[in-house]
Amino acid sequence: MNFPSVVNNLPNIVTIVRILMVPVLVWAIAAGEMRLAFLLFVAAGVSDAVDGFLAKRFGMTTDFGAHLDPLADKMLIVAIFVGLGWFGRIPLWLVILVVSRDILIVGAVTLTLLLGKPIKVRPLAISKVNTVVQIVFASLVLGALGFGFDAEPVQSIIMYMVAATTLLSIGFYTREWVRHLAAESEPG
Repeated sequence: MNFPSVVNNLPNIVTIVRILMVPVLVWAIAAGEMRLAFLLFVAAGVSDAVDGFLAKRFGMTTDFGAHLDPLADKMLIVAIFVGLGWFGRIPLWLVILVVSRDILIVGAVTLTLLLGKPIKVRPLAISKVNTVVQIVFASLVLGALGFGFDAEPVQSIIMYMVAATTLLSIGFYTREWVRHLAAESEPG
């Protein structure tokens, strides 16, 4: 990978800017600037759509970008959930569940690499649903806090949807991981 070619790629630059927005967004949550946090989150979402559009439409996809984009998305979601949980805006059990899922996935991938049986992680349908529900929940919480409206009972319903889809995602990824290890250990 050539560093100048990475930074000369507009979709990659947009993704890097999204990553750089994460600490600002966490600061906004910590400072109680929820309207700013909401607007930054919306801007991050727009930037995600823009970098994806540019990469696909103009043939600007790169291996670096293919790895960086989902990392940027995860950094953003995890940072928002941790920030909102840390400052008492969402329940800590939900933060622990959401973050634990990502730690489990990274841990499983790392373990398979260490065992010499690397697994290619592909997003499962439930994982995509989980991400969408997490984004909707984060948007609703930030929007309600930033603009002072009551989002209940919808916020609670979506919170439990986040929990359910996160647990399902953990289950399906665990099943894929166990199948991969079992297939790799069978004599060929």
